[in-house]
Amino acid sequence: MIVPGFLAELRKRDIEIRADGDRLLCAAPAGALTPELRDELQQRKGEILAFLRGAEALALQQRAIVPLEPRGARTPVFAVAGHNGDVFCYRALARYLGEEQPFFGLQPPGLDERSEPVTRVEDLAAYFADQIRAFRPNGPYIITGFCAGGTIAFELARQLMQGGARIGFVGLFGSPDPTWYRWPTQLAWRVAQQAARLSQHARAVGSLSPLELGRYIAGRVEGHKARREIQDAARFDPVLVRRSAVERATVAAVRRYRPGRFTGRVGLFLPSQEWLPSAARRWHSLAPRAEAYVGPAGCNNDTMLLDPYAAGFADLFRRCREGMAPIPPRKSDPRLPLPLLAVRRAD
Repeated sequence: MIVPGFLAELRKRDIEIRADGDRLLCAAPAGALTPELRDELQQRKGEILAFLRGAEALALQQRAIVPLEPRGARTPVFAVAGHNGDVFCYRALARYLGEEQPFFGLQPPGLDERSEPVTRVEDLAAYFADQIRAFRPNGPYIITGFCAGGTIAFELARQLMQGGARIGFVGLFGSPDPTWYRWPTQLAWRVAQQAARLSQHARAVGSLSPLELGRYIAGRVEGHKARREIQDAARFDPVLVRRSAVERATVAAVRRYRPGRFTGRVGLFLPSQEWLPSAARRWHSLAPRAEAYVGPAGCNNDTMLLDPYAAGFADLFRRCREGMAPIPPRKSDPRLPLPLLAVRRAD
């Protein structure tokens, strides 16, 4: 009988086994531990200890590290999720990168009932760094981040490098720099978004007949009602409540963060050419070795890691991983810093 089955059989007899260094400790009712079982425990001591230690390591690993693709011999990827902590945003990307690329999500505290969200980028990065070192102590590593998680990935890479680790590169997927999350920038962005929506509605209304206008208004009302119902339901779902708390804590932490410089390689994986002027310029001021890679046409920040666009970003990731030089964009932007005028695009 293999070890898990053997231990399960012991538990049925109320016999509990645990490891204490190189010893096996046993708790059992009177008479349950027969001479035959004692002999078998002694004979299988080595494999039982190895199994229990592996199970303990796995339990520790699962606090932060979620294996999306555990196989492969390449430099492993450790990926920080977006602001809500959902590491499965990387599921399609990990699938397209294939079995040869180990890929692990980094799940922040606060998503279970035993922990609270972390409120400083530096502390969250230190938490992830400790988990990574315990899991893969010898490096090197590739660190990635999505959206607000890009800022945390950036600080994580800085801390790992300061501790002596080798960083292949940092991959930032649709990640604005930290200043984008501060109130003045957020206010300007929201005003621009609202103006764009109002302009879109005005154009739509102006081109409709009275019957079509009625249908348009009814559709908008139904859409608003559906969104409100989803928001109301979320207030009573414990998983969504915890995820919302992580989201608020992460955004607040990124807003307060004041980044230092990073001397390693950075790949900026952007959903569109429109991201280039601001994202490239600001990240390049923090990481002089940054390069920009623009994704397939039609994607945005919400869809870039989903099908069908994830395949294009997987290809760009491979190019960055292999150190392939980006190519010039179709239209250069004079506002870009010169090192970032080289851009790889997925077509």
